[in-house]
Amino acid sequence: MPPPPKAVTTGSSTFTPDSFFEAWSDERRSNPVPNDDLRSAIIQAFGLKPSDSYVYHAIASVTLQQVQNAVMQGGSKGLHAWYRDEKGEPLEPPPETDIAAYTSIFNSATASNKAFSNFASNAKKQSIRAGVGSHLTSLRLPAPSSISIPRSKAHVNPYLDFWRWSCHNLEWCGPEESTANLKNSHHVLPIFMHHFGCACPSYESIEIMRSLSRARKCGVIDMGSGNGYWAYMLRRAGLTVAAVDNMQSLWRTMWVDDTIVEDGIQYLKRKNSGRDDILLLVYPIVSLDFTKQILAEYAGDIICIAGTQNSNGYTAFKDVTVNEYFEKEMQNFRKIVQVPLPSFAGKDEALYVFERKEVA
Repeated sequence: MPPPPKAVTTGSSTFTPDSFFEAWSDERRSNPVPNDDLRSAIIQAFGLKPSDSYVYHAIASVTLQQVQNAVMQGGSKGLHAWYRDEKGEPLEPPPETDIAAYTSIFNSATASNKAFSNFASNAKKQSIRAGVGSHLTSLRLPAPSSISIPRSKAHVNPYLDFWRWSCHNLEWCGPEESTANLKNSHHVLPIFMHHFGCACPSYESIEIMRSLSRARKCGVIDMGSGNGYWAYMLRRAGLTVAAVDNMQSLWRTMWVDDTIVEDGIQYLKRKNSGRDDILLLVYPIVSLDFTKQILAEYAGDIICIAGTQNSNGYTAFKDVTVNEYFEKEMQNFRKIVQVPLPSFAGKDEALYVFERKEVA
């Protein structure tokens, strides 16, 4: 197998994951992007040169300066047109209070079930927030009572803090039913993807996986682990995680230095088809039926999927949603959790947990 990539940020001589987290002070948590200067905030946080010109290749190819220019344009040229009326005309952006209410749902110090219900019940009728609240609560399947999620004021998640800033800056208070029709996002997304990953883990999602791991006394296989941010966060929570990725995609920041660079199917075959571990798929890829093959090979009892919960085509199965695929093709599993994740503007993401049914 090829050697694993090191935990580094391209263009930085000072970045290490642990030092990054140690330096993430309360001030940075509350104000990760001073003066809405994302370029300077990323340069400072990751120890980059002031002249940084790295090109972030993702949905679009951008530099930090190009992204900062887009941020400075605000909502002009339709850059913040996330919500539209029945005629397709952009609606007035949600107020700051509703944006703050959305981001506060994911506060580790609050009870998630109550936070979601309050977000919906306190919304003004026919407001954007009302539509978002109805959408999120209708899809939410909270963890069963056997899964304990303690509150915490000490949880640190820099991705979540950057995400919270983006919600306010991009005038986004969460996904609604029509979000599935959006085809574009924002220039900021490639920056977040390269430095942190495709989806932001929430405290709730991490605690759900920790509880499952403890109950079964097993580890986690993070299949298609990318730059390893989820693996790193789960390890910080005390879980044993094997990060597996063929490393065909390039990431500016790598959070773990022991990625197992291997084809996922071959890895599972070497590891008893994952029989003794939880399988985690974060934004599993659509092409080449990779995800279907992984699910078919997996012989364990718990599958966790972090990805889109609508029909925008970014699911691992392209033409059907995650729920639709499991209902049709994975009938030996039952869904026990579907909880919304902190969704970037224009996205609608959730953590799903499926458990193998007991054989009668």
